Amino acid sequence: MPRPGDFSLHLFNFVLAVDALSCPFVPWQLTVYLGKRDFVDHIDLVDPVGKRRIEWEWSELRKVVFVTLTCAFRYGREDLDVLGLTFRKDLFVSNVQAFPPVAEEKKPLTRLQERLVKKLGEQAYPFTFEIPPNLPCSVTLQPGPEDTGKACGVDYEVKAFCAENLEEKIHKRNSVRLVIRKVQYAPERPGPQPMAETTRQFLMSDKPLHLEASLDKEIYYHGEPINVNVHVTNNTNKMVKKIKISVRQYADICLFNTAQYKCPVAVEETE
Repeated sequence: MPRPGDFSLHLFNFVLAVDALSCPFVPWQLTVYLGKRDFVDHIDLVDPVGKRRIEWEWSELRKVVFVTLTCAFRYGREDLDVLGLTFRKDLFVSNVQAFPPVAEEKKPLTRLQERLVKKLGEQAYPFTFEIPPNLPCSVTLQPGPEDTGKACGVDYEVKAFCAENLEEKIHKRNSVRLVIRKVQYAPERPGPQPMAETTRQFLMSDKPLHLEASLDKEIYYHGEPINVNVHVTNNTNKMVKKIKISVRQYADICLFNTAQYKCPVAVEETE
């Protein structure tokens, strides 16, 4: 068994067509081990998607076992995918032939791969993917109250399947799939405290109104309160009746053209 924190997927008693002259269905088992789900983007490099292996009970397969890493962006609901038109775009696809192993593609084993190969024996075949640093991190856009199906955003998927070639159509039930994430940690050194100011001139008033807002720090984590310091200098003959503070999330999405979407996260008002 893998160590705590390792992940495994299994397909038991899978049906595979072998030969029309022999028994047409042979049960086999395909297992994929991943050391973790989250792979960190360190700006200049990304943790390799390795430390995993494949094994099966019936090794005399007439086909080849491939493993695919896909980075995809979904920008529309799944129920709108009709007539071959899908609101999903593959940003990156990489394929590895796991069995039979390719000699010239062999790489040094990681510590986890060495342990798995030692424990599982000759039917263990390690493989590794390299994620380009310029790919986006995993993002999930918050769905609306009436949205159904898979949420929009960027996701990464590792898929293992048995086929004669990569062009062969693979059904979901005939493959092993695992969703992983590409994450990026915030810098350890905090930046300067954010601050913004504006001045507004009113009609029939000689002096302007000056508004200044500042935060106690630059980066906030989930569930952490955002402390906003607001300073108003009113030299006009007008009265300030209400102050409204809102937090908005902005997303720049580039498809056919560049579009910016904004969503209010929190709103506070005071009178």
